[in-house]
Amino acid sequence: MKRLSVLTAAAALLTTPVLADGHATGDAEAGERAFRQCISCHVVVDAEGETLAGRNARTGPNLWGIHGRVVGSVEDFRYSNGLTALMEAGTEWDEAAFVGYVQDPTGWIRETTGDDSLRGAMSFRVRSEEDALNLYAYLVSLGGPEAE
Repeated sequence: MKRLSVLTAAAALLTTPVLADGHATGDAEAGERAFRQCISCHVVVDAEGETLAGRNARTGPNLWGIHGRVVGSVEDFRYSNGLTALMEAGTEWDEAAFVGYVQDPTGWIRETTGDDSLRGAMSFRVRSEEDALNLYAYLVSLGGPEAE
């Protein structure tokens, strides 16, 4: 019985969606579906100007190439004081940061900076960690400067 559980665990690890460099553990396909809740504010437009996801939304920043990008660094976008502080500190987006932020923007900013006076401008919250992980995997699957 013990051998079977080891084999089951190994099979589960092999079927878990993980990118080669290990930075996205969610299901990109499920993330694509979940991204529908984001398109009223966000768009994913690559360096050539091709819209990969969303509409021409301007409320939130372009999410193309988010993995490894410094928080609050999309040119010509006006960020909240919280994300600006994180940008100045050189904080980069990774899976844990993204998941924490989209589930509780202001709470994550305050916890990350240690400053309870800072806020985020994003009022929407992703309800489940699974959806947040899937969204991140989807965004990473669309590529970015790092992937090219």
